[in-house]
Amino acid sequence: CKRANSTEFNPTTPHPVICLLEEQKHIERKGGTMRLGAMPCLVRTGTKTYGVYGQKKISERHRHRFEFNNAYREKFEEHGIIFSGVYEKQNLAEIIELKDHPWYVGCQFHPEFQSKPNKPHPLFRGFIKAALKQSKR
Repeated sequence: CKRANSTEFNPTTPHPVICLLEEQKHIERKGGTMRLGAMPCLVRTGTKTYGVYGQKKISERHRHRFEFNNAYREKFEEHGIIFSGVYEKQNLAEIIELKDHPWYVGCQFHPEFQSKPNKPHPLFRGFIKAALKQSKR
C-alpha cells in the first residue's frame, strides 16, 4: 500500500501496518506498559526459523510497544511473507520470513541479548550460514 507506515512515526497514516495494540492506545503514561521480557513464541514447522531453533516453542526477550497489525497479514502472505513465529496468546507476529529468499528473517525481539561470542543466537548462526552458502555460489 502506498502511504503504509507505523503509527509510531505517522499517527494518522491511512495504512497502520505497525501500530499500538488496542489496549495501549489510551495509555498516556507509557513507562512500564509495553510487552516486556521473555515471551513464548510458537514456531511454524518447515520454516527457516524452525530450521535454526529445531523446536516448536521458544522464548525470546521482547521489548516493544508497537506491533504488526494483523489486518494486513493476509495481504503480506499473498506477497510471500511467512509468519514463522507467533505469540499465541494474542496472535502477534514475532518472526517473519520472505518465501524463497536465502535468509530474509526478521524478528520483533532482541536476539542480541541472548547471543555470546562462543554461543551465537540461532538467528545469527542461521544468517551467517546462509551468507556463507550464498558466497559459494
